[in-house]
Amino acid sequence: MSLHYLPPVKPSAIALGTVFNHGIELAVMTPLFGQTYQRAKLANTKEEFIRSKEASSAAVAWGTSLVGSALQSYGVGALINATGTLSYKGAAYLGGLIFAATSAPAYLSQLLVEKRPLDTVAVAAVAKTFETLGLSLFLTWWGTRTNPFD
Repeated sequence: MSLHYLPPVKPSAIALGTVFNHGIELAVMTPLFGQTYQRAKLANTKEEFIRSKEASSAAVAWGTSLVGSALQSYGVGALINATGTLSYKGAAYLGGLIFAATSAPAYLSQLLVEKRPLDTVAVAAVAKTFETLGLSLFLTWWGTRTNPFD
């Protein structure tokens, strides 16, 4: 089986994108939004499930999150390459589309159907915006092409 159909993405872009996504929670979101961000994390049922397990389960969850972040970084980098995005404006549009396709419906449902507090949903949406739009801008700045002349 050949993997030639998968678009190449610079390995350093994947590594730095992974660090970028994990750094969002540590460096930006926790100090900026404090307790509201903690409530947003606790409101998520997946997070509640992860927190209810013992330490070994938490380690597995952290590992899968790390792998998921790396896959997200690869996916965004591959989309940047496949669409030929070279400008920050194009990267912002691409990140916005990724956010709209993957997250916006869930946040609208949380607000309108589940009636969750606006501040909790807003903080989670801002965090996801950093993970999608911010990641696409960051990867465009860093560069994702393995051969810059492609």
